[in-house]
Amino acid sequence: MNSEPSQRVLHEAASRGLRTLAADERCRAAFTASGSVLRGILAPAGYRYVLAADREEFLGRLAALREKSYRTTAEVVGEENFDPVAVEQVVREYLAVLDHDSPPGRLGFDLSNVGLAVSRALARDNTERIVRAAAAKDAEVVLSMERAPAVDAVLGVFHELAARYDNVGVTLQAHLHRSEQDIEALARPGLRVRLVKGAFQEPAEVALGRGPALDARYLRFAERLVDAGVRLSLATQDPVVLAGAEESGLLKRVDELEMLHGVRPALLRRYREAGYPCRIYATYGENWWLHLLHRLAEHPPMVLSALADIGNLAEHTAGSGY
Repeated sequence: MNSEPSQRVLHEAASRGLRTLAADERCRAAFTASGSVLRGILAPAGYRYVLAADREEFLGRLAALREKSYRTTAEVVGEENFDPVAVEQVVREYLAVLDHDSPPGRLGFDLSNVGLAVSRALARDNTERIVRAAAAKDAEVVLSMERAPAVDAVLGVFHELAARYDNVGVTLQAHLHRSEQDIEALARPGLRVRLVKGAFQEPAEVALGRGPALDARYLRFAERLVDAGVRLSLATQDPVVLAGAEESGLLKRVDELEMLHGVRPALLRRYREAGYPCRIYATYGENWWLHLLHRLAEHPPMVLSALADIGNLAEHTAGSGY
């Protein structure tokens, strides 16, 4: 009898391990420390997924992707932010991006990075500042979703702002069991919803693990939202899910297909060349520990690419593969 685990079981276990590392406070502290050896070693792997370290370089590279007919979303990469001074710096960074001569058409961010870790009121006020500035530039803001305990706060801020601004959207995580109910309030004509599987490791009573059941739920949610007239961003890099969406005709009904920068660029390019509207969700900055580990967790075989990047001290060409 073969006692070796299947590839799928091995990948799922590796994914859990990577998410555990991402959330480990000791690792995060070592990464953010001044002169961090960990950050220096991992930098070649991190910048496969992070488009640039600084704003000007990032915006130039983002423009190059738009020239290839991709829609783009910009995010200042980061994690939970408990320092009000640092929170204000992040908000000002987003305002500076919007003030650029050629701003991106959409911003995305975690509320925990703009004040939610301090207070809900601060997150709401800061988000409104960004949403208002984006509206003046004909740009959208789509709020990212966070760990299960923060979902009520994120949805609350979204619904409050969506009542006053028509350029704000929100992310829905298909893996959370509660999303079966949350989707009812989001299934309305004209709302912008970004549907993801969910990046965070949650207990079984809170969320569904990766696998066929989650794939089926994701596609079912997408159908429900599109049927309701939602402007849906189908945000997934999963080729199996995308093949199912294409076979059912769903892919022709969604507003766009979205993938994270650096994850399966050839796959997104294939869909763009086939005529589907495609969006690249791109990040910039230096606080990319969580971002890197979550990207690897979504497709654990990419750990080999990460090790190769480190071994080769590779520098990635912006937009490579797109």
